Amino acid sequence: MRFELQAVCPDTGARAGLLHTAHGIVETPVFMPVGTQATVKGVPQRDLENELGAQIILANTYHLFLRPGHELIRKLGGLHKFMAWPRAILTDSGGFQVFSLSDLRKITDEGVLFHSHLDGDAHLFTPESVVDVQLALGSDIMMALDECLAFPASHEAANQAMLRTVRWAKAADQHYRRATDGTGPRSALFPIVQGSMFADLRRACVAELLALDAPGYAIGGLSVGEPRSLSLEMTEVTAPLLPKNRPRYVMGVGMPEELPEYVARGVDMMDCVLPSRNARNGCLFTSAGRVIIKQTRYKDDPAPVDPNCACYTCRTYSRAYLRHLFQAGEILFATLATLHNLHHYLDRMRQIRQSILLGRFRAYLDGVRSAAVE
Repeated sequence: MRFELQAVCPDTGARAGLLHTAHGIVETPVFMPVGTQATVKGVPQRDLENELGAQIILANTYHLFLRPGHELIRKLGGLHKFMAWPRAILTDSGGFQVFSLSDLRKITDEGVLFHSHLDGDAHLFTPESVVDVQLALGSDIMMALDECLAFPASHEAANQAMLRTVRWAKAADQHYRRATDGTGPRSALFPIVQGSMFADLRRACVAELLALDAPGYAIGGLSVGEPRSLSLEMTEVTAPLLPKNRPRYVMGVGMPEELPEYVARGVDMMDCVLPSRNARNGCLFTSAGRVIIKQTRYKDDPAPVDPNCACYTCRTYSRAYLRHLFQAGEILFATLATLHNLHHYLDRMRQIRQSILLGRFRAYLDGVRSAAVE
């Protein structure tokens, strides 16, 4: 994997680049649709590729490890072939999912002992085993196992989790290098910067992880209950410390209007379940704000969800029809709504990227901030 910087905003540090992977080039900054269990819920891969133009999606090690199992996926040709997705895939380590299983897991220096939420069986994730699972999946970008804390956390607890994350990242890196020695890696392993909401711990974590000379770095431990302002603050502290010639990935963010804010802080990659999850719950993001489709005012509304949107849903269907599908509990609603929300996110990122390349990002960001105040 190789990262190529194309342009940098002189006012903010926002970056546009090209991420070269074994499954194609990813234009950055990029938003990655979340396909947790080898599927973006409700959306066929054909539409992800052709209608939405997604260049990279995210899948999850924890869920695929439990079902159907990484060895089965390896046997069937790897995750790309298994799910018939020809473009790039990033796999999360499962650290965030294990964090959410607070009643079902125990964390030690060795790794994480947890009980499956499916059948209660006990499993152990170690830095090494998580690398092995992801190598079996065959993803283009793999994440090292980390310890993620809920907000708020004490400085002492955050420091212990950060130090453990660093030890795990080093162990994962060594194991990855041994496992791919002689074969030539087709994937990249990113370590994750932790430290909760403490700037000193974030800086200390970066200082340790830089020694790995990793092909990319992630900023984790956000979107765990903290105010958005703190998420942005920790990103602003961390991103400039990371290598300029490597991609920077902030995990689990954010709302549409937050995307340019993270880019303004030097972030290249983002993911979030919001566009797909909110779609299934009847919340549609538009250029004029959110549309809650169940509201009575849309009952006989012939207009598209967003007149300024060129997605298949807006080109074809009315708000009245979408409201009818939602009220009737029809499966088609989830597909159409998710197509729209993902198009909204991906289109925003394309606009952001173009503004950086044209030297107009500062004006774009100011416009987004002004609209948010109105």
